[in-house]
Amino acid sequence: MDVSPLIWWLTIGIASAVLLFDVLVIGRRPHEPSRRELIVALSVYIGLAILFGIGVFVFSGPKYGTEFFAGWLTEYSLSVDNLFIFIIIMSKFAVPRQYQQKALLIGIILALVFRGIFIAVGAAAIENFSWVFYLFGAFLIYTAVKLALEGGEDEDEYEEPAVVKFLERHIPLTSQWTSAKMFIRENGKRVATPMFVVICALGTTDLLFALDSIPAIYGLTKEPYLVLTANIFALMGLRQLYFLIGGLLERLVYLSYGLAVLLGFIGLKLVFHALHENELPFINGGHHVEWAPEVSIEVSLSVIVGILAITTILSLLKSRSMSAKERDDATGPRSM
Repeated sequence: MDVSPLIWWLTIGIASAVLLFDVLVIGRRPHEPSRRELIVALSVYIGLAILFGIGVFVFSGPKYGTEFFAGWLTEYSLSVDNLFIFIIIMSKFAVPRQYQQKALLIGIILALVFRGIFIAVGAAAIENFSWVFYLFGAFLIYTAVKLALEGGEDEDEYEEPAVVKFLERHIPLTSQWTSAKMFIRENGKRVATPMFVVICALGTTDLLFALDSIPAIYGLTKEPYLVLTANIFALMGLRQLYFLIGGLLERLVYLSYGLAVLLGFIGLKLVFHALHENELPFINGGHHVEWAPEVSIEVSLSVIVGILAITTILSLLKSRSMSAKERDDATGPRSM
C-alpha cells in the first residue's frame, strides 16, 4: 500500500484537530454529556470510520479495505473490554461525573501516543525481523489462554499500577475534588490533585492495553497506515461509548471469552504466517514450512464478525436469563 507523506500528515493533522477541539470544548465546560450528545458524536465517529474504510476499498483495493475493517473491529472490541477497567478506575478514585470526560479524553490521547510508538516499533521489527511474528503470535495465544482462564471473575478487581503507588507515596497530593485541574495551590504549596493520579492510572493501563492490541492488529494487516487509522477510529468514540453503554457492559458476561477466542485465532494466524515465511535455522532448517496455511483476510474478517456476534448474542441471552431469575427470587414463589 503506497501512502504518500502528505496523506500521513493529513491523517495525523485531522486526528489532532478533532482531539484539540474536544480538549477545548471539555476544558471550557466540564460536564456529564447528555444521551443525545453521546449518540450524535458516536454516530459521527462510526460513520467516519465506515466512510474511511469504503474509501480504502475504492482507492487502494478490496484487500486493504477488508484489512482496515478487520483491524478496526478488532481494536474496537478490545477497547470495549478496556472500558471495564476504566469504569473501575473512575469508581475507585470517586471521580465526579462532570470531570470524567476530561479524564477519559486525556487517557485517550495518551493511548494514541503509546500506540503510535508501538506501531512504529512494530513496523520496524516486522520490516527487519520476520521471526517477530512468532513472538507476537505466542504472546497473543498466552493472553488468550489467560483471558479464558480468568473469564469475567476479576472484572471488579483493580490493583493500582506501581507507578500510581509510587506517586501516592512520594508527591504531595490533595484528596479533594475541587476542580478538573491536575495541580492546584493549597496553603501556598503546589500539590497534585486526584485527577493527576487518575490520569496516571489511565495512562499506565493504556500502555498495558497496547501490548495486546498492536500485535493483534499486525496479525491482520502489515500496513502501518491501516494499523494507525484503525486505532484512531477505535479510540475516537471510546469516551462517548463509556457514558453510553456503561450499564450494557455489565450484560456482556461472555466478552472475555469471546476476546480470548479472537486473540487466540489471530495468534495462531500469526504463528502460521511465521512458519510460512520461516527463516530461523532451527525450524525446518531455515526453510519455509510448506504445510503452514495462510489465512486470508476475508476469512479473518468473517471469523472476527462471527465471534463478536455470537459473543454479544450469548451474553445478552445469559444476562436476560439472570435478570429473570433475580426477579423470580425477589418476588418469591407464587401462591396457587
